[in-house]
Amino acid sequence: MNRTRNAGVVTLLAVALLTACTPQGGNVPGKWGSTDPGQPNLIVNDNGSYSGSDGCNTMTGTGTISGTSIELGTVAMTQKACSGVDTWMSTAASGKADGNVMTMFDKSGTKIGTLDRND
Repeated sequence: MNRTRNAGVVTLLAVALLTACTPQGGNVPGKWGSTDPGQPNLIVNDNGSYSGSDGCNTMTGTGTISGTSIELGTVAMTQKACSGVDTWMSTAASGKADGNVMTMFDKSGTKIGTLDRND
């Protein structure tokens, strides 16, 4: 009986350790969008730091990942003038990952675009 109980305790400890080592960002961390000229992209790291482009200007910052969402927080972005590029990503405030698609939202919560997973 003690052997069975000890095996159960060892199993619970192993599961707890594995859970503690799992990245907390769910499926948010990764590469999103396209690196083709004029296309938006976003690279999100496990710790919430990110970098990317709206297709013209580069952006960087550290956001907060919660489940399948990221709040971008304060974004540092270049301010180049670009013609013929839809810079919707420059107004992004948050994103929500659903499978291989990250839907981006502005600060009012309005959907502004999507990025396909690219990693």
